[in-house]
Amino acid sequence: LAKHSKGIIIVTKTLTSSINELSLLLFFWFIGVVIFGSIMYFIEFNHDPKSQFRSILESSWWAVVTMSTVGYGDMYPRSPWGKLVASGCMMFSMIIIALPVTVIVSKFTRVYAKYKDKI
Repeated sequence: LAKHSKGIIIVTKTLTSSINELSLLLFFWFIGVVIFGSIMYFIEFNHDPKSQFRSILESSWWAVVTMSTVGYGDMYPRSPWGKLVASGCMMFSMIIIALPVTVIVSKFTRVYAKYKDKI
């Protein structure tokens, strides 16, 4: 099926040529999840021992949801410092997503132009 679909071929070639950028994105995203999850655990658990942030792993789940911009609302910070860290986590995720996307889009443009010349 992919042999006959121009769109799938172009996207596949773009993703394979952008593997370094995508791996760097995932690396920074993982580091952000660990750091922001740990910071949020220590801030929120010290503020309120009955907090939803009962472990670093659960806090990392919050960081994954926040950084992926899903925002379920099942966990949220209640302390002022926690809200500040949450804002920083959101800004960090926007930055690490935005920077590689520009490189990937330029590679997509190049792959599309090459493929268009072959037709």
